[in-house]
Parts: sequence; C-alpha cells; structure tokens
Amino acid sequence: MLDYKLLEALSAIVDQGGFDRGAQQLNLTQSAVSQRIKLLEARLGQPVVVRTPRLLPTPLGQRLLNHAQQVRLLEHDLLDRIPALGEGAQRLRLAINADSLATWWAPTLGDFCHRRGVLLDLVVDDQEVALRRMRDGEVAGCICATARPVQGARARALGTMRYRVMASPGFAERHFAEGVSQQALERAPAILYGPEDRLHQRYLDLHGFKDPFPHHLCPSSEGVLHMTLAGIGYAMIPECQGSDGLSRGELVDLDPQRPLDVPLYWHFWRHGGELLVALTAHLLSAGDNWLRAPEATTPASA
Repeated sequence: MLDYKLLEALSAIVDQGGFDRGAQQLNLTQSAVSQRIKLLEARLGQPVVVRTPRLLPTPLGQRLLNHAQQVRLLEHDLLDRIPALGEGAQRLRLAINADSLATWWAPTLGDFCHRRGVLLDLVVDDQEVALRRMRDGEVAGCICATARPVQGARARALGTMRYRVMASPGFAERHFAEGVSQQALERAPAILYGPEDRLHQRYLDLHGFKDPFPHHLCPSSEGVLHMTLAGIGYAMIPECQGSDGLSRGELVDLDPQRPLDVPLYWHFWRHGGELLVALTAHLLSAGDNWLRAPEATTPASA
C-alpha cells in the first residue's frame, strides 16, 4: 500500500522546486521532509527524484506524482459529497500557452474558480511542451493545438485563435510602405516569442520566404504586444489581443488577406474526477466568447 504522506512530500518538493520550500508548504522541517523522501525511496528500492543539478522527478517519481494528482482530484469529489471529511480548496496544475493566458483564459476561468473554490497552478509553455507535460503526468490538463489526446486522456476542441501580422503605423511606413514583399521581410525586424516560433514561420511560408531575417526574441505575449506598439518590430498577434490597438489606430494589419488560424484543444485526464469534467464543460460553454467556433470534431479519447 502506498503511504500518501510520503507522496504528499514528493509532490511538495517537486511543486516548490526544493526541499526547503516543500517543507514550508507542508509546515514541516526540512529534515522531516527529507526523511519521508528517503523512506519512500527505500520502500520502492529506487530514487524518486534527481537532486542535482536541479531537483526533478525520476520516471518513477513522475508516475507517482501523476497518481497522487489524480487521487487528489477524486478526493475532491468525495469532499463535495461528504464535507465532514475535510475542507480546503482544490489545486489544479494545468499547462497553458502564453497567448491564451494573455487573452481569453482569465476572464473565462474567473467565475469557475470563484464558484468551485479552485486554486490554479499554471505552467506556461508552448503547445508541444504542454502536451508532453500531459503525457508525463505533470499536469491534469493542458491547452494545445494537437487534436489527438495522449493515452488515458480526452481532448475537446475549444475553437480557433486568429492571428494577424501587426505593426505600428510608423514601423509599417518605414518597412512596408509598398506592402509585404520578399525585400521587406528580409530587412524588417520581426518580434518572435522564441527561437522556435513556428507561427511566424508559417506566415513567412505563405510568402515563400525562407531566408534569414532580423528578429527580436521576447518570451512574453504581453511583451510582444508592447514592443509592437512601440514600433520595435512587427509580430503575429492574436486578433482578440490586438483589436483595441487596431481600432485606436495604434496598430495596423500589414496583411489583412492572410490571417492565420490556430486550433486550440483542451486535454484532460479521462479519470480525473468531477472537477475536471465540470471545468471541461465550463471551457466549452465559455470559450465561444473569445474563440472562433471549432471547425471539426475532436477525437474523444486515446
């Protein structure tokens, strides 16, 4: 039988990134938490964390964390039905892409968190990394652009996020006075979220552009918007994020005929309990306020 106090210690040190902060979360001494981890490893006969160069769960430790998180979700269902068993908010660890977090996520989730007493533990990652975290059991759910769910999970289409290539009027006049062309793309500095910004490359592919180009790197959705408003470069910006700037004349759409639509899917554990089911229903009903309607049916499970 698993000792859930030991799993609680494992979850705390991994979530907090160290033994000291994990001990503080549990209101225990660092020594007590360390002893629990050693006892867990002794019972299993192998390590559950790698301590250097930074603390990370081993594959076995990750499986235990996955199990512990699912148990907490199922316990939350019991607490809803039998309040005498305990109290306290449920914490959900989810992976989400930066553009969703900067636009539709917070207004969509505000009422749900208030009504259900949910505390969110958000991991901000690009969509491919988010799905890997789901596969590894690090998170209970994730937002990504992939329709196919991982083993043991379900996926539901939320809709599409439309992106437009935007710039400040002054930047557009300096670099794109004659429209978007091979010459302009070769010289105009772009603003990328990261070195593997596939969305920007998708846009360049529409123009058959493969050459190197000057670019800034800014790993923040809000930062990309502010840099674009300041005339530092041009960028692919979610339509719902840049609409105010467009309407006020602070931004211009450089290529109105070539928007890019990115489908978004919500992935969640199939046996994650009633809370995940309720969150899924809420996302599906509220997402229409921000996202375009999904165009196709999503595979239900893996």
